Amino acid sequence: MRRQSGVALLTVLLLVAVMSILVMSVLDDIRFGLRRASNAQSMAQAHWYALGAETLAMAQIDRLSTRDPGRTTLAGDWNDRPIVFPVEHGTIGATLSDAGNCFNLNSVVEGAGELWQRSATGSQQFAALLRALDIPARRADALVDALVDWMDSDSVPGELGAEDANYQSRTPAYRTSGTLLAEPSELRAIAGFDDDIYTRLRPYACALPTDALSPINLNTVEEDDALLLTMLTDGALGPDAARRLIRARPGGGWPDLEDFWSHELLDGFTPTQRVREQVSLRTRFFGLQSQIEYAGAQVVSSALFEHDAGRTRLIARRLAPLE
Repeated sequence: MRRQSGVALLTVLLLVAVMSILVMSVLDDIRFGLRRASNAQSMAQAHWYALGAETLAMAQIDRLSTRDPGRTTLAGDWNDRPIVFPVEHGTIGATLSDAGNCFNLNSVVEGAGELWQRSATGSQQFAALLRALDIPARRADALVDALVDWMDSDSVPGELGAEDANYQSRTPAYRTSGTLLAEPSELRAIAGFDDDIYTRLRPYACALPTDALSPINLNTVEEDDALLLTMLTDGALGPDAARRLIRARPGGGWPDLEDFWSHELLDGFTPTQRVREQVSLRTRFFGLQSQIEYAGAQVVSSALFEHDAGRTRLIARRLAPLE
């Protein structure tokens, strides 16, 4: 009987141990399930706050347009100015900027649909920007040719460029895109654009959803953008002179384009008609960087807006900073 009682006790203890393990497992599943649900709810709310930041940005763009329909200036200190909105359990950080004051990488080609060919003016401006970044002329020409070959529709490489044959010999092998870039980071896949070139070029480059020349607003370019004016003048206006020209801008911005082109620092330079049509006093593209923190969740997003014909519309949205 004592022996049977001992076996029964061991059996009961074993059952209790097994049941305890099962209960702990169930409790762990419940706890992790609740945590997952809470995290999902926090991420969803943070995402909605990011969408709310876009709505606020569109309202600000509309206000800038209404204030002076013909011009966009730096009045109000809105360009690249971080703004933080406190919300319950977190914050919304938003930075609105002029997204057109850059070199549009897609402007080195022109065309439509699946037919893209080299743009003489866009390629010339890209080469001028690269030279202004102290990149030797020969290498600058090679980078221009490589970018054109990446996007154009033919399979014939430029004099210093690279088409499919070059990329298919790599490991892993790949092909050229044959279309416009979606974002500047695609440069990393193109022949010649190493870390050094990309790092130097990135602050001045963008990939707008058009093959048009960069729509630079002369009223919002700042001294950090001086090389863009060097690019526009094909090097006739050096970086130092470009900075002086930006500092010479009237407090309320240039009243009209002729006042800009007639400035004494531009004496001796005659812009082509395409360059005259390229620059403007009004911003067309705006960029938004948002950083949302809510209940331990974080969402970083970027958006590109186009304001045209009195209307603002969303062009692109990414759950990451603009690249």
